[in-house]
Amino acid sequence: MTQMNTQRRVTATDIAHEVGVSRATVGFVLNSTPGQTISEATRQKVLTAARRLGYRPHLAAQALASGRNRIVLLVLPDWPIDYSMRRHVDEASTALDEAGYSLVTMTPHSGGNARPLWQTLQPDVVMGMMPFSAATYDEIRASGVGAVIPQPTADADVEDEALSFSHGPRLQVEHLVERQHRRLAYAASPDPRLAELVASRFALAEETALKNDAGPVTRAAVDSANVVDVVADWHDSGVTGVVAYNDDVAALVVGAAVRQGIRVPTELAIIGHDDAPISSVFVPSISTVHVDDEGLGRYFADLALAAASGAAPPELKHEPQVTVIARESS
Repeated sequence: MTQMNTQRRVTATDIAHEVGVSRATVGFVLNSTPGQTISEATRQKVLTAARRLGYRPHLAAQALASGRNRIVLLVLPDWPIDYSMRRHVDEASTALDEAGYSLVTMTPHSGGNARPLWQTLQPDVVMGMMPFSAATYDEIRASGVGAVIPQPTADADVEDEALSFSHGPRLQVEHLVERQHRRLAYAASPDPRLAELVASRFALAEETALKNDAGPVTRAAVDSANVVDVVADWHDSGVTGVVAYNDDVAALVVGAAVRQGIRVPTELAIIGHDDAPISSVFVPSISTVHVDDEGLGRYFADLALAAASGAAPPELKHEPQVTVIARESS
């Protein structure tokens, strides 16, 4: 048996010498080349030798030959990576991995100096969770990327809908209104990176409240430093229902109410968003909105795979489920 030098990469030629077949035969087996009349016994010998010698495909050479790196680059908005986002990305990553692609994420920061990964990784597809500007889109295409999703002309409202951000606030308000709450407040995240998203969610919450004779809605950004005072002011002014930006914010509000002796949900009902683990383990448990982030992640993966192969974009077979999970806080 040939003793290989472990300091260098094992090649197909090494496997050919080991098995006693041609280099071409090894290449046909390792690449699963169709239309070849190679016996099953020979094929197994080649694969066994490849495993024994520690053969690893030369990915750069494969990419050069195929024109693909089998990488999908997902450009994330400059938001905190919360539970909903992690769940979404994890599912997309798993679905792409099953198809032989790697998902890489990047987050451009305002005023940042890092070189964009689409220039260094040469991904097959670049996807954005929010629409790219026309200038960024042109920059990505100029770097040699074959497919960019979405197009720069995409309507931001449509994209927001695709990410299922728009349904949650409506369902939150309707849930509280069904429980006879007409004086509502919106507990926002204080993170300045989320200002536009918070404004969008609040606008829909207030619109829904007004349609149900429950507006206008009071709004305040809450954190651990001010939440006790904010909740006390809401309670004193007659607010009985709170729509929270997410479950972390909802937990702050619930905790502040309990510490002040405000009965939850009798005097103050609270509903969060995202169905994060904290919502079910908090005491009292927090009502929330569950978004099918896993389904959205798989759909994102399908979009990327279609773009990589040049196929038509897949249809969204089932609308992502957005549902209220009622718990003790409401």
